[in-house]
Amino acid sequence: MDLFSQAGFGLTPLEGGWSGETFLADAGDDRTVVRIFADPRHSPDAAEVIAALHRLVRGLVPVPDVREVRRASPDAGTPALLVTSFVEGARGDLLLPTLDDAGLRQVGAAFGAVAATLAGMPTLRSGTWRDGELAIDPFEPDLAAWVEQDRESLAARWSHPDVDALVAVAERAQELLDATGRTCVVHSDLNPKNLLVDPATLQVTAVLDWEFSHSGHPATDVGNLLRFDRAAPYVDGVLGAWTDRHGGDPADLLELARAADLLALVELASRSGQNPVATRAEEHLRAIARTGDLHAAP
Repeated sequence: MDLFSQAGFGLTPLEGGWSGETFLADAGDDRTVVRIFADPRHSPDAAEVIAALHRLVRGLVPVPDVREVRRASPDAGTPALLVTSFVEGARGDLLLPTLDDAGLRQVGAAFGAVAATLAGMPTLRSGTWRDGELAIDPFEPDLAAWVEQDRESLAARWSHPDVDALVAVAERAQELLDATGRTCVVHSDLNPKNLLVDPATLQVTAVLDWEFSHSGHPATDVGNLLRFDRAAPYVDGVLGAWTDRHGGDPADLLELARAADLLALVELASRSGQNPVATRAEEHLRAIARTGDLHAAP
């Protein structure tokens, strides 16, 4: 398949993911999703890493079929390319507000089952995927150090006592995470907008957007699922499905999940004002700092 010949059949920009890089391609009855890795922030191996992750999890969690992977060609001036099948389904973030309590619990359980499956795929160390072989470049996150790294950015908007309080919370959260002692495949952007759902059955039809995947803490994806979506039936569904698979107490899992999500909240908060999600993350982070409670929300 050639991207430029596909353009003759029509490329329609899709929402989500990196702005302006994801397109729906129609060629007769065949619909595919074309992802172009044009932003210089992408790793040179980004397309191959995502394709490898699709192969790794296929049959365990639902993902689109990979149709083509193409490396960037600096000589030709063409970016890397990933073409996948198009999967029908409603975006989870658009579906959740339409559901009653029973539906929220069922969808939560479907999402929690995805997180539980990934948490059951062990890795040898934490880190980022280096290449299409999914070799790992080690990275051991330190939450307190992560906050200190962004101290100057936070201090421009926060009081010094609030920043100090956040460091203290991060230190306690790191102690919780360190007690787990294992790592796994992490999607790292497993929120409802990246999960397609069959509206009739409320089952997940596809897990999308693996750009931020890495090897990390088993509770990380649960933290992402529950960052902003906190309706009790939905939360119960997510936690119940995960603990049904791996055991443990749902309350303990939620505490770990909030601790694991702290790193993402700090990273998002550093971009507060640039988009609604980053601004909302900072509001949550400030509430956590001021109360000392990982579960705090504005």
